[in-house]
Amino acid sequence: MSGGLWVDKYRPRSLDKLDHVPQLSQRLKQLAASEDFPHLLFYGPSGAGKKTRIVATMREIYGPGVEKLKIDQRVTTTPSGRKVDVSIVSSNYHLELTPSDVGVFDRVIVQELIKEVAQTQQVDSNAKHKFKVVVLNEADYLSREAQQALRRTMEKYTSNVRIILCANSTSKIIAPIRSRCLLIRVPAPEITEIANTLTKIAKKEAASVQPDYIQRIAEKCGRNLRKAILMLEMGVAEGAQTSQSKDVPFFDWEVFIKATAREIISEQTPQKLLQVRQRLYELLTKCIPAEIILKTLAFELAHMVDGELKPDVIAMAAFAEHRLRQGNKAIFHLEGFVARFMATYKSFLIQVLGV
Repeated sequence: MSGGLWVDKYRPRSLDKLDHVPQLSQRLKQLAASEDFPHLLFYGPSGAGKKTRIVATMREIYGPGVEKLKIDQRVTTTPSGRKVDVSIVSSNYHLELTPSDVGVFDRVIVQELIKEVAQTQQVDSNAKHKFKVVVLNEADYLSREAQQALRRTMEKYTSNVRIILCANSTSKIIAPIRSRCLLIRVPAPEITEIANTLTKIAKKEAASVQPDYIQRIAEKCGRNLRKAILMLEMGVAEGAQTSQSKDVPFFDWEVFIKATAREIISEQTPQKLLQVRQRLYELLTKCIPAEIILKTLAFELAHMVDGELKPDVIAMAAFAEHRLRQGNKAIFHLEGFVARFMATYKSFLIQVLGV
């Protein structure tokens, strides 16, 4: 059980060791060997292996030196004089950051840091490629202003720097950026592929796990391999003999949201709304992203209501998600979604069921 989390311990380090979609790995190897390496946009669902492929591709380009990382805290000043902190993971060959962490100031981060990287020369004179790589996580969360700035930067500094974007979806990325990148779709692994991976990990850890238990994890993880590996490790940690009768473990925050959905369904009053607000605050203080809270809660509520109300629940969640992206205070929009649901559900109960 030593050596950190299994999800990190068994993360493939090279393209050759990636079992999922081998033809994609072969394509990335060809790109890494090419003199004309393009900007890349990796997209696909969470837990499909986008970051793993990005790191493996950079290792293919620069060798193992790309894994010698350091973490810096960089302070950038906005035009209005406000100072913004951003965490940066970097090596001699690349720089990785998440501009969406700084909210509306992401444009400044994109412009300043990429410009700074583009104006410095490659440290390793023996490197196969002379350009550096900038990896931008959560690219679909970038503001339109930041995306416009990124577009200009990509054009201006293309000789010295390559941009690799990582996103769950391309729908929120502007067309000029999409047209300047080679799009790499990383599909979610199949249930059988997840089960095979979990079986290999359990064997390497000498964990006694029943095949039926692994199959249930593969079916309940939402085709998210990262989540499946974490669920397997939780199950093994809770009981050395994970038998057929043992329940598949869920994360504490998932169980908490399920219970919150049952609270909302049980009663629709101002007092209950206050109680739900406290539960939402608790989730946010545990660093669960607001978008994940909203999505999970919406799907739980949709499962619990009459079929007639399901489209309304999804529509309310979509509206709340849009407002969540535009605003700053997540609790306002989460509570607003719950309040709208309560009002709609109470009205439905009165009109249809006469409750």
